Amino acid sequence: MTARVDVRRTSDLSDRERTALRALLDAAYAGDFSDDDWAHATGGAHLIVEADGAIVAHAAVVARTLQVGGRPLRTGYIEAAAVRPDRQGKGLGSEVMRAAGELIARDFELGVLSTGEWHFYERLGWERWRGPTSVRRGDGAIARTPDDDDGVMILRVPLSPPIDLVAPMTCDDRPGDPW
Repeated sequence: MTARVDVRRTSDLSDRERTALRALLDAAYAGDFSDDDWAHATGGAHLIVEADGAIVAHAAVVARTLQVGGRPLRTGYIEAAAVRPDRQGKGLGSEVMRAAGELIARDFELGVLSTGEWHFYERLGWERWRGPTSVRRGDGAIARTPDDDDGVMILRVPLSPPIDLVAPMTCDDRPGDPW
């Protein structure tokens, strides 16, 4: 299936679209999508598929700076990837993620996401991170996030430097889940 994926900045979303996106995310995540998760998904680009006047698939790409092996990289971070439950299994998630990968390849040095659905993303070119993950606190201290070690994936793009999949990766802290 080929779906048209529209790209919109958060600032260009109407109130109706914001409400529809939040409803989609609440349904797709079975009520486990917090206000912090929503905040993480704003401020970047939204890749949206609509059908029959409703948003049925979405992923956000937000800019973050992650350090890999101590080197800061401009990262396109995937947030709020979801397909409406009654539309899952029809290729919409793959279409949205391919479009997200194209945007990341154009504008960033690396793509990163956090998930437990490795096989879905691996077939789209994403690689499981095998190194330790940490978070940089507001005071500059680094704290390990071992529970996130198995959930981080990367997408290498043309601007990516050589990357060692077992190097340490660090993100800045934020409310809610840092990864």
